[in-house]
Amino acid sequence: MTEQKVTRATFDEVMVPNYKPQDMVPVRGEGSRVWDQNGKEYLDFTGGIAVNALGHANPRLVKVLQEQSEKLWHLSNVYTNEPALKLAKRLTELTFADKVFFCNSGGEANEAAFKLVRKYAYDNVGPEKHEIISFRQSFHGRTLFTVSVGGQEKYRKGFEPVPEGITHVEFNNLDALKAAMSDRTCAVVMEPIQGEGGIIPADPEFVRGVRELCDQHNALLVFDEIQTGVGRTGHFYAYMELGVEPDVLTTAKALGGGFPIGAMLTTDKCAESLGFGTHGSTYGGNPLGCAVALEVVNTISDEQMLADVQRKHGLFVEELDRINHEHGIFEEVRGKGLLIGGALKPEWHGQGARFLAAARAEGLMLLVAGPQVLRMAPALNITDDEIREGMQRFARAVAKVVTEGPEA
Repeated sequence: MTEQKVTRATFDEVMVPNYKPQDMVPVRGEGSRVWDQNGKEYLDFTGGIAVNALGHANPRLVKVLQEQSEKLWHLSNVYTNEPALKLAKRLTELTFADKVFFCNSGGEANEAAFKLVRKYAYDNVGPEKHEIISFRQSFHGRTLFTVSVGGQEKYRKGFEPVPEGITHVEFNNLDALKAAMSDRTCAVVMEPIQGEGGIIPADPEFVRGVRELCDQHNALLVFDEIQTGVGRTGHFYAYMELGVEPDVLTTAKALGGGFPIGAMLTTDKCAESLGFGTHGSTYGGNPLGCAVALEVVNTISDEQMLADVQRKHGLFVEELDRINHEHGIFEEVRGKGLLIGGALKPEWHGQGARFLAAARAEGLMLLVAGPQVLRMAPALNITDDEIREGMQRFARAVAKVVTEGPEA
Protein backbone atom coordinates (compact mmCIF):
# COMPACT_ATOMS: atom_id res chain seq x y z
CA MET A 1 0.00 0.00 0.00
CA THR A 2 1.41 3.38 -1.03
CA GLU A 3 1.99 5.78 1.84
CA GLN A 4 -0.51 8.62 1.81
CA LYS A 5 0.74 12.18 1.54
CA VAL A 6 -1.05 14.39 4.05
CA THR A 7 -0.88 18.15 4.51
CA ARG A 8 -2.67 20.83 6.48
CA ALA A 9 -5.33 20.80 3.70
CA THR A 10 -6.08 17.17 4.60
CA PHE A 11 -7.42 18.37 7.94
CA ASP A 12 -10.14 20.37 6.19
CA GLU A 13 -11.05 17.34 4.10
CA VAL A 14 -11.38 14.69 6.79
CA MET A 15 -11.53 16.26 10.27
CA VAL A 16 -14.47 17.76 12.12
CA PRO A 17 -13.85 21.55 11.97
CA ASN A 18 -13.83 22.19 15.72
CA TYR A 19 -10.14 23.14 15.58
CA LYS A 20 -8.19 25.55 13.40
CA PRO A 21 -4.66 24.16 13.55
CA GLN A 22 -1.63 26.12 12.38
CA ASP A 23 -0.50 25.84 8.76
CA MET A 24 2.68 23.91 9.61
CA VAL A 25 2.49 20.17 10.32
CA PRO A 26 5.03 19.03 12.95
CA VAL A 27 6.52 15.60 12.29
CA ARG A 28 9.33 15.26 14.84
CA GLY A 29 10.29 16.65 18.21
CA GLU A 30 13.30 16.44 20.48
CA GLY A 31 13.37 18.21 23.82
CA SER A 32 12.09 21.74 23.26
CA ARG A 33 12.57 21.67 19.49
CA VAL A 34 10.15 20.59 16.77
CA TRP A 35 10.55 20.09 13.02
CA ASP A 36 7.78 20.34 10.44
CA GLN A 37 7.20 18.49 7.15
CA ASN A 38 9.55 20.89 5.37
CA GLY A 39 12.36 20.41 7.86
CA LYS A 40 11.94 23.84 9.46
CA GLU A 41 12.92 23.96 13.11
CA TYR A 42 10.85 25.61 15.85
CA LEU A 43 11.43 26.27 19.51
CA ASP A 44 8.40 25.05 21.42
CA PHE A 45 7.13 27.44 24.09
CA THR A 46 3.72 25.69 24.15
CA GLY A 47 4.59 22.32 25.67
CA GLY A 48 1.51 20.87 23.98
CA ILE A 49 -0.51 23.30 26.16
CA ALA A 50 1.42 22.49 29.34
CA VAL A 51 1.46 18.76 28.58
CA ASN A 52 4.98 17.90 27.38
CA ALA A 53 6.54 18.76 30.72
CA LEU A 54 9.77 16.91 29.92
CA GLY A 55 9.89 17.86 26.26
CA HIS A 56 9.37 15.81 23.13
CA ALA A 57 10.61 12.20 22.90
CA ASN A 58 12.21 12.36 26.33
CA PRO A 59 14.62 9.38 26.45
CA ARG A 60 13.59 8.32 29.95
CA LEU A 61 9.90 8.30 29.04
CA VAL A 62 10.56 6.54 25.74
CA LYS A 63 12.47 3.82 27.59
CA VAL A 64 9.69 3.27 30.14
CA LEU A 65 7.02 3.22 27.42
CA GLN A 66 8.95 0.72 25.32
CA GLU A 67 9.54 -1.56 28.30
CA GLN A 68 5.90 -1.49 29.37
CA SER A 69 4.68 -1.99 25.79
CA GLU A 70 6.35 -5.40 25.81
CA LYS A 71 4.49 -6.43 28.98
CA LEU A 72 0.88 -5.23 29.27
CA TRP A 73 -1.09 -2.58 27.36
CA HIS A 74 -4.60 -3.03 28.67
CA LEU A 75 -6.52 -5.23 31.08
CA SER A 76 -9.76 -3.36 31.89
CA ASN A 77 -10.75 -2.51 35.44
CA VAL A 78 -11.99 -6.03 36.10
CA TYR A 79 -8.34 -6.41 37.12
CA THR A 80 -5.69 -4.04 38.40
CA ASN A 81 -2.06 -3.70 37.36
CA GLU A 82 1.28 -2.89 38.93
CA PRO A 83 1.94 0.45 37.18
CA ALA A 84 -1.45 1.83 38.30
CA LEU A 85 -0.94 0.77 41.91
CA LYS A 86 2.61 2.14 42.00
CA LEU A 87 1.50 5.47 40.53
CA ALA A 88 -1.44 5.79 42.91
CA LYS A 89 0.78 5.00 45.88
CA ARG A 90 3.33 7.60 44.81
CA LEU A 91 0.69 10.30 44.30
CA THR A 92 -0.75 9.70 47.76
CA GLU A 93 2.77 9.88 49.24
CA LEU A 94 3.38 13.25 47.60
CA THR A 95 0.01 14.93 48.22
CA PHE A 96 -2.86 15.39 50.70
CA ALA A 97 -4.77 12.54 49.05
CA ASP A 98 -5.55 9.08 50.34
CA LYS A 99 -7.27 7.72 47.22
CA VAL A 100 -6.89 8.06 43.44
CA PHE A 101 -9.18 7.52 40.45
CA PHE A 102 -7.50 7.23 37.04
CA CYS A 103 -8.96 8.29 33.71
CA ASN A 104 -7.69 9.55 30.35
CA SER A 105 -7.92 13.34 30.39
CA GLY A 106 -8.50 16.47 32.41
CA GLY A 107 -12.11 16.70 31.33
CA GLU A 108 -12.73 13.17 32.59
CA ALA A 109 -10.94 13.91 35.87
CA ASN A 110 -13.18 16.92 36.44
CA GLU A 111 -16.28 14.96 35.43
CA ALA A 112 -15.37 12.43 38.12
CA ALA A 113 -14.75 15.18 40.67
CA PHE A 114 -18.06 16.91 40.01
CA LYS A 115 -19.95 13.63 40.25
CA LEU A 116 -18.10 12.83 43.47
CA VAL A 117 -18.98 16.09 45.22
CA ARG A 118 -22.66 15.71 44.43
CA LYS A 119 -22.67 12.06 45.46
CA TYR A 120 -20.87 12.88 48.71
CA ALA A 121 -23.43 15.56 49.57
CA TYR A 122 -26.29 13.24 48.59
CA ASP A 123 -24.93 10.46 50.81
CA ASN A 124 -24.21 12.68 53.82
CA VAL A 125 -26.96 15.31 53.69
CA GLY A 126 -29.50 14.69 50.95
CA PRO A 127 -30.45 15.65 47.37
CA GLU A 128 -31.11 19.28 48.31
CA LYS A 129 -27.36 19.87 48.87
CA HIS A 130 -26.28 19.74 45.24
CA GLU A 131 -25.24 23.25 44.16
CA ILE A 132 -21.75 23.78 42.73
CA ILE A 133 -20.10 27.21 42.69
CA SER A 134 -17.27 28.05 40.32
CA PHE A 135 -15.80 31.23 38.90
CA ARG A 136 -16.26 33.37 35.84
CA GLN A 137 -13.62 32.87 33.15
CA SER A 138 -12.75 29.46 34.58
CA PHE A 139 -12.24 26.44 32.34
CA HIS A 140 -12.82 22.87 33.46
CA GLY A 141 -13.21 20.79 30.30
CA ARG A 142 -15.45 20.11 27.32
CA THR A 143 -18.00 17.55 28.52
CA LEU A 144 -21.51 18.87 29.07
CA PHE A 145 -21.04 18.86 32.83
CA THR A 146 -17.58 20.45 32.75
CA VAL A 147 -18.52 23.26 30.32
CA SER A 148 -21.45 23.95 32.63
CA VAL A 149 -19.19 24.30 35.66
CA GLY A 150 -16.69 26.29 33.60
CA GLY A 151 -17.29 30.01 33.70
CA GLN A 152 -17.14 30.85 29.99
CA GLU A 153 -20.48 31.07 28.23
CA LYS A 154 -18.95 30.65 24.77
CA TYR A 155 -18.21 27.00 25.54
CA ARG A 156 -21.83 26.33 26.60
CA LYS A 157 -23.59 28.20 23.81
CA GLY A 158 -25.59 25.92 21.54
CA PHE A 159 -25.42 22.95 23.91
CA GLU A 160 -28.26 24.00 26.21
CA PRO A 161 -30.01 22.89 28.27
CA VAL A 162 -27.03 22.29 30.50
CA PRO A 163 -26.99 20.71 33.98
CA GLU A 164 -28.60 22.90 36.64
CA GLY A 165 -27.49 23.81 40.12
CA ILE A 166 -24.31 25.64 39.07
CA THR A 167 -23.46 29.25 39.98
CA HIS A 168 -20.58 31.43 38.74
CA VAL A 169 -19.09 34.32 40.71
CA GLU A 170 -16.18 36.70 40.23
CA PHE A 171 -12.71 35.19 40.75
CA ASN A 172 -10.65 36.58 43.64
CA ASN A 173 -13.79 38.19 45.12
CA LEU A 174 -14.47 36.62 48.50
CA ASP A 175 -17.53 38.77 49.20
CA ALA A 176 -19.17 37.56 45.98
CA LEU A 177 -18.51 33.95 46.95
CA LYS A 178 -19.79 34.51 50.47
CA ALA A 179 -23.04 35.93 49.12
CA ALA A 180 -23.53 32.95 46.81
CA MET A 181 -22.89 30.18 49.33
CA SER A 182 -25.58 28.49 51.37
CA ASP A 183 -26.39 25.20 53.01
CA ARG A 184 -27.32 23.96 49.52
CA THR A 185 -23.72 24.38 48.32
CA CYS A 186 -22.02 21.03 47.94
CA ALA A 187 -18.71 22.26 46.50
CA VAL A 188 -16.62 25.19 45.31
CA VAL A 189 -14.46 24.49 42.25
CA MET A 190 -11.45 26.63 41.38
CA GLU A 191 -8.17 26.78 39.51
CA PRO A 192 -5.19 28.04 41.57
CA ILE A 193 -4.31 29.94 38.40
CA GLN A 194 -7.03 30.50 35.82
CA GLY A 195 -5.41 29.16 32.67
CA GLU A 196 -7.73 29.59 29.71
CA GLY A 197 -9.18 32.62 31.49
CA GLY A 198 -5.94 34.58 31.04
CA ILE A 199 -3.24 33.21 33.42
CA ILE A 200 -4.75 34.87 36.51
CA PRO A 201 -3.33 33.62 39.84
CA ALA A 202 -5.62 33.29 42.83
CA ASP A 203 -4.75 35.63 45.70
CA PRO A 204 -3.47 33.55 48.65
CA GLU A 205 -5.87 35.32 51.04
CA PHE A 206 -8.74 34.55 48.69
CA VAL A 207 -7.84 30.87 48.62
CA ARG A 208 -7.70 30.72 52.40
CA GLY A 209 -11.08 32.46 52.56
CA VAL A 210 -12.57 29.93 50.11
CA ARG A 211 -11.37 27.09 52.32
CA GLU A 212 -12.92 28.71 55.41
CA LEU A 213 -16.26 29.28 53.66
CA CYS A 214 -16.34 25.67 52.49
CA ASP A 215 -15.73 24.48 56.03
CA GLN A 216 -18.48 26.77 57.37
CA HIS A 217 -21.03 25.45 54.87
CA ASN A 218 -19.95 21.79 54.97
CA ALA A 219 -18.96 22.06 51.29
CA LEU A 220 -16.06 20.39 49.54
CA LEU A 221 -13.22 22.35 47.93
CA VAL A 222 -12.10 21.14 44.50
CA PHE A 223 -8.84 22.34 42.99
CA ASP A 224 -8.61 21.94 39.24
CA GLU A 225 -4.86 21.51 38.76
CA ILE A 226 -5.07 20.13 35.24
CA GLN A 227 -2.80 22.92 33.96
CA THR A 228 -1.00 24.01 37.13
CA GLY A 229 -0.12 20.54 38.40
CA VAL A 230 2.98 18.35 38.19
CA GLY A 231 5.60 21.06 38.60
CA ARG A 232 4.21 23.72 36.28
CA THR A 233 4.29 26.49 38.91
CA GLY A 234 7.56 25.42 40.53
CA HIS A 235 5.68 23.41 43.14
CA PHE A 236 4.59 19.85 42.53
CA TYR A 237 1.00 21.04 42.83
CA ALA A 238 0.15 24.73 43.09
CA TYR A 239 -1.89 24.26 46.29
CA MET A 240 1.33 23.39 48.11
CA GLU A 241 2.45 27.02 47.97
CA LEU A 242 -0.88 28.35 49.18
CA GLY A 243 -1.09 26.67 52.58
CA VAL A 244 -4.55 25.29 51.80
CA GLU A 245 -5.47 21.69 51.11
CA PRO A 246 -8.44 20.79 48.91
CA ASP A 247 -10.79 17.87 49.45
CA VAL A 248 -10.52 16.89 45.79
CA LEU A 249 -7.82 17.65 43.20
CA THR A 250 -7.83 16.93 39.49
CA THR A 251 -4.68 16.44 37.45
CA ALA A 252 -3.85 15.53 33.85
CA LYS A 253 -1.85 17.32 31.09
CA ALA A 254 1.74 17.09 32.41
CA LEU A 255 0.97 13.96 34.44
CA GLY A 256 1.74 11.70 31.48
CA GLY A 257 4.34 13.94 29.86
CA GLY A 258 2.41 13.61 26.59
CA PHE A 259 0.81 10.19 27.11
CA PRO A 260 -2.95 10.60 27.78
CA ILE A 261 -3.75 10.12 31.45
CA GLY A 262 -5.75 11.97 34.09
CA ALA A 263 -6.47 11.45 37.75
CA MET A 264 -8.76 12.60 40.52
CA LEU A 265 -7.21 12.68 43.98
CA THR A 266 -9.26 12.79 47.16
CA THR A 267 -9.48 11.85 50.83
CA ASP A 268 -10.68 8.62 52.39
CA LYS A 269 -13.76 10.45 53.66
CA CYS A 270 -14.85 11.60 50.21
CA ALA A 271 -13.77 8.50 48.33
CA GLU A 272 -16.34 6.35 50.10
CA SER A 273 -19.08 7.96 48.00
CA LEU A 274 -17.68 6.49 44.79
CA GLY A 275 -18.37 2.94 45.83
CA PHE A 276 -18.49 -0.11 43.60
CA GLY A 277 -20.29 0.57 40.33
CA THR A 278 -20.81 4.32 40.79
CA HIS A 279 -18.25 5.48 38.22
CA GLY A 280 -15.76 4.01 35.79
CA SER A 281 -13.43 4.34 32.81
CA THR A 282 -12.54 1.63 30.32
CA TYR A 283 -9.00 2.86 29.68
CA GLY A 284 -8.47 4.65 33.00
CA GLY A 285 -5.40 3.35 34.82
CA ASN A 286 -4.04 1.52 31.79
CA PRO A 287 -0.52 0.13 32.33
CA LEU A 288 1.11 2.17 29.54
CA GLY A 289 -0.11 5.53 30.82
CA CYS A 290 0.58 4.74 34.46
CA ALA A 291 4.11 3.50 33.81
CA VAL A 292 5.01 6.67 31.92
CA ALA A 293 3.28 8.89 34.49
CA LEU A 294 5.21 7.34 37.36
CA GLU A 295 8.47 8.25 35.64
CA VAL A 296 7.18 11.78 35.06
CA VAL A 297 6.13 12.14 38.69
CA ASN A 298 9.43 10.84 40.06
CA THR A 299 11.42 13.11 37.75
CA ILE A 300 9.49 16.33 38.33
CA SER A 301 8.93 15.94 42.09
CA ASP A 302 12.68 16.35 42.59
CA GLU A 303 13.29 19.46 44.72
CA GLN A 304 16.10 20.77 42.54
CA MET A 305 14.01 20.50 39.40
CA LEU A 306 11.13 22.37 41.01
CA ALA A 307 13.51 25.09 42.23
CA ASP A 308 14.87 25.36 38.71
CA VAL A 309 11.36 25.94 37.34
CA GLN A 310 10.98 28.87 39.72
CA ARG A 311 14.36 30.26 38.66
CA LYS A 312 13.49 29.98 34.96
CA HIS A 313 10.33 31.97 35.62
CA GLY A 314 12.56 34.90 36.49
CA LEU A 315 14.47 34.53 33.23
CA PHE A 316 11.25 34.50 31.19
CA VAL A 317 9.95 37.61 32.95
CA GLU A 318 13.27 39.39 32.53
CA GLU A 319 13.25 38.72 28.78
CA LEU A 320 9.59 39.67 28.38
CA ASP A 321 10.11 42.88 30.33
CA ARG A 322 13.02 43.76 28.05
CA ILE A 323 10.87 43.24 24.94
CA ASN A 324 8.00 45.14 26.49
CA HIS A 325 10.26 48.06 27.40
CA GLU A 326 11.11 48.40 23.71
CA HIS A 327 7.71 47.74 22.14
CA GLY A 328 5.13 48.37 24.89
CA ILE A 329 2.63 45.65 23.97
CA PHE A 330 1.89 44.24 27.45
CA GLU A 331 -0.13 45.72 30.27
CA GLU A 332 1.19 43.04 32.60
CA VAL A 333 3.29 39.89 32.63
CA ARG A 334 1.85 37.37 35.11
CA GLY A 335 1.81 33.74 36.12
CA LYS A 336 4.00 31.41 38.13
CA GLY A 337 6.77 29.00 37.28
CA LEU A 338 6.62 28.14 33.61
CA LEU A 339 3.00 29.13 33.13
CA ILE A 340 3.36 32.70 31.94
CA GLY A 341 0.92 35.16 30.39
CA GLY A 342 1.54 38.49 28.72
CA ALA A 343 -1.68 40.53 28.93
CA LEU A 344 -1.89 42.67 25.80
CA LYS A 345 -2.68 46.38 25.96
CA PRO A 346 -6.16 47.42 24.78
CA GLU A 347 -5.02 48.44 21.31
CA TRP A 348 -3.85 44.86 20.74
CA HIS A 349 -6.92 43.12 22.19
CA GLY A 350 -8.26 40.35 19.97
CA GLN A 351 -5.06 40.28 17.92
CA GLY A 352 -3.16 37.51 19.70
CA ALA A 353 -3.29 35.38 16.56
CA ARG A 354 -1.14 37.95 14.74
CA PHE A 355 1.64 37.53 17.29
CA LEU A 356 1.35 33.73 17.06
CA ALA A 357 1.63 33.84 13.26
CA ALA A 358 4.62 36.20 13.35
CA ALA A 359 6.32 34.01 15.98
CA ARG A 360 5.69 30.91 13.89
CA ALA A 361 7.38 32.60 10.91
CA GLU A 362 10.40 33.19 13.16
CA GLY A 363 10.45 29.56 14.29
CA LEU A 364 8.72 29.91 17.65
CA MET A 365 5.58 28.14 18.86
CA LEU A 366 3.36 30.21 21.20
CA LEU A 367 -0.14 30.04 22.70
CA VAL A 368 -2.92 32.39 23.67
CA ALA A 369 -5.08 32.27 26.80
CA GLY A 370 -8.19 33.95 25.53
CA PRO A 371 -7.91 36.67 22.88
CA GLN A 372 -6.06 39.18 25.10
CA VAL A 373 -3.20 37.14 26.57
CA LEU A 374 -0.14 35.52 25.00
CA ARG A 375 0.68 32.32 26.89
CA MET A 376 3.91 30.40 27.32
CA ALA A 377 4.02 26.93 28.89
CA PRO A 378 7.26 25.29 27.72
CA ALA A 379 8.82 22.05 28.88
CA LEU A 380 9.98 22.33 32.48
CA ASN A 381 13.46 21.16 31.45
CA ILE A 382 13.90 23.80 28.74
CA THR A 383 17.42 25.23 28.96
CA ASP A 384 18.38 28.82 29.67
CA ASP A 385 19.96 29.07 26.23
CA GLU A 386 16.73 27.86 24.61
CA ILE A 387 14.73 30.43 26.57
CA ARG A 388 17.01 33.25 25.41
CA GLU A 389 17.03 31.98 21.81
CA GLY A 390 13.24 31.72 21.81
CA MET A 391 12.95 35.23 23.18
CA GLN A 392 15.17 36.55 20.40
CA ARG A 393 12.77 35.00 17.91
CA PHE A 394 9.82 36.43 19.81
CA ALA A 395 11.38 39.89 19.82
CA ARG A 396 11.69 39.79 16.03
CA ALA A 397 8.06 38.68 15.74
CA VAL A 398 6.84 41.44 18.04
CA ALA A 399 8.85 44.04 16.12
CA LYS A 400 7.21 42.93 12.88
CA VAL A 401 3.66 43.13 14.27
CA VAL A 402 4.30 46.47 15.97
CA THR A 403 5.67 47.89 12.72
CA GLU A 404 2.45 46.87 10.96
CA GLY A 405 0.44 48.50 13.77
CA PRO A 406 -2.78 47.50 15.53
CA GLU A 407 -5.77 46.55 13.43
CA ALA A 408 -8.49 49.16 13.24
